[in-house]
Amino acid sequence: MNLKQRLALYLGLAFSLLFGVAVLFIYFSFSAFRVQEFSDRLEEEALSDVNVLMKAKEIDNQLFNTIGRNSIHKLYNEKTLIFDDKERLIYSSIDEAIVKYDPADLKALRQKQRFFKNKKGKDLLGLYFQSNRGNYYVLIAAEDKYGNSKLQYLAYTLLLVFLVGSLLVWIVTFFIVVHLLKPLDVLQEKIADITVHELNTQLPESRRKDEINLLSKSFNQMLRRIENAYVAQREFASNASHELRTPISRLRVQLTNLMQQPHSEATTTYLKSMNNDVGQMADLVQALLLLGKTTQASTKKQLKKVRVDEVIFDAYKVVKKQFPDFQMGFEIADTQGYIPELEIEANRSLLAIVFINLLKNAALYADNHQVKVQIEQADEASVLQIILTNTGQAVEQNASKIFEPFVRGENARGKVGSGLGLRIVKRILDFHGADIAYHFTQPNAHRFVLGF
Repeated sequence: MNLKQRLALYLGLAFSLLFGVAVLFIYFSFSAFRVQEFSDRLEEEALSDVNVLMKAKEIDNQLFNTIGRNSIHKLYNEKTLIFDDKERLIYSSIDEAIVKYDPADLKALRQKQRFFKNKKGKDLLGLYFQSNRGNYYVLIAAEDKYGNSKLQYLAYTLLLVFLVGSLLVWIVTFFIVVHLLKPLDVLQEKIADITVHELNTQLPESRRKDEINLLSKSFNQMLRRIENAYVAQREFASNASHELRTPISRLRVQLTNLMQQPHSEATTTYLKSMNNDVGQMADLVQALLLLGKTTQASTKKQLKKVRVDEVIFDAYKVVKKQFPDFQMGFEIADTQGYIPELEIEANRSLLAIVFINLLKNAALYADNHQVKVQIEQADEASVLQIILTNTGQAVEQNASKIFEPFVRGENARGKVGSGLGLRIVKRILDFHGADIAYHFTQPNAHRFVLGF
């Protein structure tokens, strides 16, 4: 769940919670009002019945019931019981029926003098009257048909309003959040497109003083600082490498001249060791120059269509001169009837360095001085894969860091190298939008898989 969805969810939940509290407050307020209103009506009916009974004792029950039934204020399904001070039933509105009541109600009524409760779907009111003509207990029950109907209608209405209102607020909130955070999406897309070759890219800024615009300004300032530091570092590495090439070249020439002169066997061995060390220094300086070259954005303009098989064979010729015993097996695989498309967009000179380093790596570490190169493509839309396989001693614990600078495996002991060859390969392939993976399979097979 992304930020926009979480914000919309939280705002929607907050509104629904507040709206729900308001709906419940309205419902229970109306319910309490209905109870109070109906309680007052029951009390009016009870007072009316007691007044008639107190003023006209000579009226018999039949006449009293007739008066009650003809009353315009008669409540729905109204039942009335009146008791004297000795808790004897002196009046019942239930004609010719067995009257059932709870004696505990009369006892509670003597103490409280009034109570109201709901009993078996009816509202029951109890009242205790004291007068000079006697004390009376009145139990009056009725159904608030119209009040309950209104309460039920209100409940359905409030529920419908809550559901529809919540849905509309959730939808509107989502679109508002999406609109407000749209600049953040643009910011994210711009940041995702920034690479080491495009540090001069600036994010869009506006005159608004919101957090997103302030974030853009801060990020642009950070990019400028990073670019300045990166340019200074690259220029230093490039300048230092150029300055080192001249004295190293002189040393190599001088050592070569010395080695051509007659010396003792120990001196000759010593000079050869020095020459190897100087050669390693020269390779390291060259590698540093290449690393600097692959970071230059201007090289992007030099990408052209090149045949990858031609680049591989040119690289093999270069490595073959240094390692005459090295052999390369080459195969273009016809996978499921698809012949690989051998042309790719690349900088030919940089791509040649990739295969020169990989083939030189195989020449150094292959136990039989052989490498197999296979080009394959599963279908017309898939990645073009170039697989280099050779046998040799396992890399062991440094296998996961094989593309990091100056990292050498256990099998590199006694081998000449700077530890930058595979790092340069990785950097150039990243520059081309390609990838590379290393696998070691038993018993002793090394596989480099390049994907274009």
